Amino acid sequence: MLEGAQLNRIAGMIIAAGGGRRIGGPEALLHQGDKPLVNQMIDTMTEAGCEQIVVVLGAAAEQVQEAADLGKATVVINKAWGTGVGSSIRAGLAAMDDEGIEAVVVVPVDMPGLTATAVSRVTALPYPDVLVCATYDGLRGYPMLFGRRHWPGIATLASADVGARPYLLAHKDQIVDIACDSVADGSRIDTPELMELYGLTVPPQRVGV
Repeated sequence: MLEGAQLNRIAGMIIAAGGGRRIGGPEALLHQGDKPLVNQMIDTMTEAGCEQIVVVLGAAAEQVQEAADLGKATVVINKAWGTGVGSSIRAGLAAMDDEGIEAVVVVPVDMPGLTATAVSRVTALPYPDVLVCATYDGLRGYPMLFGRRHWPGIATLASADVGARPYLLAHKDQIVDIACDSVADGSRIDTPELMELYGLTVPPQRVGV
């Protein structure tokens, strides 16, 4: 059994709204072989024990919904996706409609090396007052776990492309760091070279999406 899998009071948020300017198309359209990466992420979050999964879409949202199987997730369309990840975090938190959820684990869609084991490590103590960050080579990254009591503050301070960073900096003494180097790859796909390394593609987009 995965670490923490027996704890079921967590939700998962997958941020899949960006336009992917540096990789030639929206991150949510990334495919690994024939499988959309967003479906791989949903499977990972489900395996780790997330009770509700929210997928925040933005760029090419209609095309993503046609290409991916999002039936297991609550889908949120962030029309302000161009302003940065902060607006997507706010939209995702607003969609958390289960009052019994005590914490939400947040991941971006462009992490093909993420594993359910890493998510389970980060979510092992899903209390409403926790702040947890995965670390890779000592540097903080995703997944991040936000206890429910922090959601209003995160939603208020989340801004542009730095997301929850302002809130985390203001509460740095409360953050628990969990090393995930041995169980996951924390790389995010932000260059064509990394796309090739991980065997990822972005299918051609329709005009006007």
